[in-house]
Amino acid sequence: MKRETLFLKVTLVIMALPILALCIFVVPQIAEFFAELAPKWSFLQYPFLVGLYAGALIYFVALYQTMKLLTYIDRNTAFSEASVSVLKKIKLCAVSIGTIYVLFMPLLFMMGDADDAPGIIVIGLGIIFGCVVIAVFAAVLQKLLQNAIDIKSENDLTV
Repeated sequence: MKRETLFLKVTLVIMALPILALCIFVVPQIAEFFAELAPKWSFLQYPFLVGLYAGALIYFVALYQTMKLLTYIDRNTAFSEASVSVLKKIKLCAVSIGTIYVLFMPLLFMMGDADDAPGIIVIGLGIIFGCVVIAVFAAVLQKLLQNAIDIKSENDLTV
């Protein structure tokens, strides 16, 4: 079991590296580009920057929670209330990131319209759709795990 979770943990680290690189190198340039593209709206570059960094921070929290879940699986305590709590936090992280991008869609629309690049809007919608999928999947797993824990506790009481 530890070999499979080791692979997943390495995958989580690999998933974190591109986002970290984007936060360091690309996000400040995007904010400057937005200010140059629409000088009338240049004051919005800082809330835009804060929103992107907040989304990245929440993403790293979700990756950390996933790492905790894999640790619970390694310790054979996957069927516990702690795992349900981790899944709930992952769901909340996905909903939070989706909400941030829904709030910033007008800015993305303005950027796409000013630069004549509709791909920016598609990328924003893709991120929102991915967050919705992850939130629904985490909610389903949370419910299934809670039901399994309830059944397990009932079986422990009857024996």
